[in-house]
Amino acid sequence: MTRIAPSTAFAAVPTQDLGQGDRINLGVASIIGRLPAVAEALGGLNAALRANGTLSPRLLELVRLRIAFFNQCRSCIAVRYQSAIDDGLDEDAVCSLERPADAENLSAAERSALRFAELFATNHLAIDDAVYDELREHFSEDELVELGLNCAIALGVGRLSATWDVSDDLPEANGSSGRLAPWNSASVVASG
Repeated sequence: MTRIAPSTAFAAVPTQDLGQGDRINLGVASIIGRLPAVAEALGGLNAALRANGTLSPRLLELVRLRIAFFNQCRSCIAVRYQSAIDDGLDEDAVCSLERPADAENLSAAERSALRFAELFATNHLAIDDAVYDELREHFSEDELVELGLNCAIALGVGRLSATWDVSDDLPEANGSSGRLAPWNSASVVASG
């Protein structure tokens, strides 16, 4: 049971045809939906980033999952997005998130973005000129803004979602109260 009651507007949404990952996302959205204009604005921001961004869905999913580990957001850890899977994300890549700096199956650009994401989640003031210089070897200025905004959304919304304890539709192995990680937890696919 979530710590914040979902919006009653979502009670009429049929869930029988939704996959488990989409039901998890609906749980988070139904709480944000208590403020409909805010939910619409946040959805618009995410849609604009997807429609106008140039970073690959695989890279953005790796970044989101690495941040989810630091947030310990059980619903964020459990979900894998179909667009990232279609872009080459597999569980071997997810397992590389345990030690991304050493992962041979991640590109140099992915390792650089993951280093930024980890610092963003754990010690943002350590992100200095050297970190940005490394990022610029792989990303344009526009892509750096896109990466940063995706990290900000994953960090902020993920931490908030973790406090809400949206866990009703989680895979069985993710229901424990112990420390979870994307690389050692059951996962489900969500559209998007």
